[in-house]
Parts: sequence; structure tokens; C-alpha cells
Amino acid sequence: MQANKADLIDLFLDALWVECGLSNNTLAAYGSDLKQFAKWLKDKMLEEVDESDVSEFLADRYDQGIGARSSARILSSLRRFYAYLLREGRVSVDPTALIEAPYVGRILPVTLSEADVELLLAAPEITAPLGFRDRTMLEMLYATGLRVSELVGLKFTQLNMQRGCIRITGKGNKERLVPIGEEAIDWLERYLSDSRQTLLSGRQCDHLFVTKRANGMTRQAFWHIIKRYAKKAGIDKEMSPHTLRHAFATHLLNHGADLRVVQLLLGHSDLSTTQIYTHIAQERLKDLHAKFHPRG
Repeated sequence: MQANKADLIDLFLDALWVECGLSNNTLAAYGSDLKQFAKWLKDKMLEEVDESDVSEFLADRYDQGIGARSSARILSSLRRFYAYLLREGRVSVDPTALIEAPYVGRILPVTLSEADVELLLAAPEITAPLGFRDRTMLEMLYATGLRVSELVGLKFTQLNMQRGCIRITGKGNKERLVPIGEEAIDWLERYLSDSRQTLLSGRQCDHLFVTKRANGMTRQAFWHIIKRYAKKAGIDKEMSPHTLRHAFATHLLNHGADLRVVQLLLGHSDLSTTQIYTHIAQERLKDLHAKFHPRG
């Protein structure tokens, strides 16, 4: 990729970070899509792109096996990039303006039943410091519905044990207070008083959840941990830390929580993002009706 292409992409990502406060993961996703496009263009400049270039690129990605959802994401990245170039006067026409996004049906996220969650929470061996830390992290994730990046990034300054809440700065630098709940507070207090100290062995770390090396837990490490415990618990579903976030929201709605309250707890800026969980709850009700009603 030529240097000026890389420079343009970097300028765009810097502008996104300053203007929108997007997370590093989101910025990395934009960067990956744009770098693939720039590489595919070969010698052609990003400012010289026309509609046919974008269409051919998307067609080429499709031929390589990417689905509608990935195509829609790539087109979204390109649209935002060319809107930036248009605003900055680097192009006079947006080559993505007339390209239709592929239809992406609503996919309900994988969620867990309350029985599944109990099995998952019971999977860590809590007699070991690492197991107790893992159980505490799972309890916190289910009790708060945090994003995994928010969980592993937790620091003492965000925690208020007396009020039973944590202060989270989520996407777009939006701050919210999230209650922890008595059960999770109990696990957290015991973790802080014993297992965490054992793992640190006198070393210092400002992260709440630490490793044996006295570092903060990473997203990737916790992803592997939760998959291992799901397998141990016999949960035959595609698992990730986000699955417990889905369970948090779905179970709240199943027990009568208001949708806007769930929206605030999850840190969603748009209520429509939260509404997907009402569909999950409705599907659960249909399953129960079919199973237990005499004419279901």
C-alpha cells in the first residue's frame, strides 16, 4: 500500500477518534476494512475511486466467501471514509452514495437460560485463586451486563462498594452508573480480600482483575476462559463474554424490567439496539407456550 493511502486512512481514524470517541476495537475494524480496500486498488489512489471500483471490490469479497453482514460492514466503513474525504475537500463525489447495502436479516444473539448461567457460574474451581477470580468475573459480568472490554478494564477508581455500583465510561465516552447487586458484591469482596492479593504477591496493579503476572486481564484471555468453562459446564452453545451480556438483558426483561432501564444499564445510545432483546424474550415465551400449553 502506498504511503499516501496509509496517511489518508490514519487521518480519517484520528478524526473518528477525536470526533466520536470510538473504541480502539471499532477503529481497528474501520482500519482493517480500509486497508484491504487500499491494497485491492493496487496503484489507484483512494481519491480516484469511482462507484464501479467499490462495486467490484464488494463483488470480489463476496466471491471469496464473505457474507451479507460482512459486506454491509465494509460498505459502511467505505461510506464513512468517503464522507470524511468529501467533507475535507479531497474528493468531489462520494463513490459509495448510490450503492445499496446487502440485506441483512435480524439475527438474534445467542443467549443462555437461567439454568445455563447457573451451570456456567459453578464451573470454576473456587478453591484456587485463579478459579475464584474467574468466578467473580463471571458473577460481575452477569450481574452488570458490561461489555467485556469494560469488565477487564475495571479499576479501583470506578468502584464504589458502599453504594454498590461501578462507574463506566462506554462507547462515545458516555458515562453511566451500573449497580452490582448483593451476590456479585459478596464475591467481589472475597476476591479482593484474598485471591487478588495472592495473585499479586505483593506487586501493584490498578486493574481490578489481575493475572499471576500482576497484569490486568485481557479480552482475549477472558474469551478463552469463558469458552473453557462453558465446555466444562456442558453448555453446547457458541459462547463468548458477550453471551452473558445478552443473558443479563434477556433475563431482566423476562422478569419484567422496563426496556429503557435495560437500555441505560447496557449503555445503548439507541433504544432500537436494546429492542432486539424483546424479540429473544418473545421467542422464549413462544417456546414455553409450545412446551407446556395443552394445545401448544
